[in-house]
Amino acid sequence: MKKKDNKKVIYWLLTGCLLIFIMVIVGGITRLTHSGLSISNYKLISGTIPPMNDAEWNAAFDLYKQYPEYQKLNNHFTLEDFKDIYFWEWIHRVIGRVIGLVFFFPFVYFLITKQLTKQTIKKAIGLMCLGAFQGFLGWYMVKSGLVDRPDVSHFRLAAHLTTAFITFALTFWVALDLIFPFNKVTDSAFKNLLRVTTFVLLVQIIYGAFVAGLDAGWIHNHWPMMSEGKFIHETVYTEQNSLLLNLTEGKSGVQFVHRTLAYFVVALILIVFFKGQKFIETKYQKLALNSLVGLVFLQFVLGVLTLLLQVPVWLGVAHQVGAFFLLTAMTFTLHRFSK
Repeated sequence: MKKKDNKKVIYWLLTGCLLIFIMVIVGGITRLTHSGLSISNYKLISGTIPPMNDAEWNAAFDLYKQYPEYQKLNNHFTLEDFKDIYFWEWIHRVIGRVIGLVFFFPFVYFLITKQLTKQTIKKAIGLMCLGAFQGFLGWYMVKSGLVDRPDVSHFRLAAHLTTAFITFALTFWVALDLIFPFNKVTDSAFKNLLRVTTFVLLVQIIYGAFVAGLDAGWIHNHWPMMSEGKFIHETVYTEQNSLLLNLTEGKSGVQFVHRTLAYFVVALILIVFFKGQKFIETKYQKLALNSLVGLVFLQFVLGVLTLLLQVPVWLGVAHQVGAFFLLTAMTFTLHRFSK
């Protein structure tokens, strides 16, 4: 281990990864319980403290009543109902603030005590900028549900979620660079296959966010067919005015892409698994491939069950967590066969 970038730095980065993981879980619960629009303003400091008395709770509830979600969907809500959804959005935002503090203050400490190499300093600054951008995307997403529609833009939701996944993957990658500091020439063709697989997996994650944002998991609750006797339901190409709109804004089209792309993800990872056997030289590479193939099948099963059971909250969250672990395994595999 180098004098700089020591174990403390690795633990710091892995702690950030853990917090992002928790953030994604809470974010999934927030989305599935339709809690994301319960706090319609953003106060960086004072917003950390929830309402503490009846007057503050009533003021928060009155503010919620001014926006479309209450007026069009939840006008039957009592104050107690509001408190239930407020909790998840509040804890989601608090975790975001904690992540910012956990990244920033140790970074300053490591910088002052000269425990970071120049390369790690640049990477850490990039990660913090990406984290700040993620926070901005969260508020930008919430804003889209405060105008006319009582729901957020699925495009903004996808940007918010995907940025969280990418921030985690890059943080994990930087930690892996420090855990495994020695590089070795690897097979370029296999490395390119891993990169393509990672890209397809990220597209699949984006479409998972589209499905969540459009509530597209509550339709076509059959498998392997979209409906009885139909692999492609006619609404996949008739719901919107063009093929592009059907595949990006239509509920049926978005679900069709997500469920079909799952087969490609499984196929690519199986190819990676079998091709990678001849390049295994360390126990970590073997672990990476085994974890990858195991997790992709688990994630596939979770996806099918989520669809068939019409998205119960616990299963929807499990499916999102499965995607997170699968990206973790993909990142680890790419790193171990790239360096």
